[in-house]
Amino acid sequence: MRIDFSSVEDVDSFVSVPEGTYLCRITEVRERATREGDPRWSFRLMVDDGEYSGRTAAWDGFSWSERGMHRAKHVLSKLGFDTDGVLEVVRDDLVGRKAYVQVQFEEREDPVTGNRQVRPRVPYMGYQSADDQAMPWDSAGSANGA
Repeated sequence: MRIDFSSVEDVDSFVSVPEGTYLCRITEVRERATREGDPRWSFRLMVDDGEYSGRTAAWDGFSWSERGMHRAKHVLSKLGFDTDGVLEVVRDDLVGRKAYVQVQFEEREDPVTGNRQVRPRVPYMGYQSADDQAMPWDSAGSANGA
């Protein structure tokens, strides 16, 4: 078999859906520690309806550090948790929760292989309540009115 690989780019793609906004359900939560030793929860965001239903939209997460608390509060509130006061939550409480999630792509060079990588990511405030009828982003993933 003769194959010409000259037009094949050395890009590792971890993308399974186009950029945009999706109703997602959390299907898995992993607990690890940040470099500073703070707990970090990472979770798989699975598209819950439409053409890409059942595909992983992205992996995202937040840390339980002083610096990460603002985003943790935002994400948890958009997932339907009451964040107005004291909240007792364990990682498995997130499984099955839904929210609209904005997915964008991020490119970087892998320091080990030198290959370009393309990964989906969720912007800092890229969550909206699944119950909210007013979508904060258009289908291209940009903020409404921007």
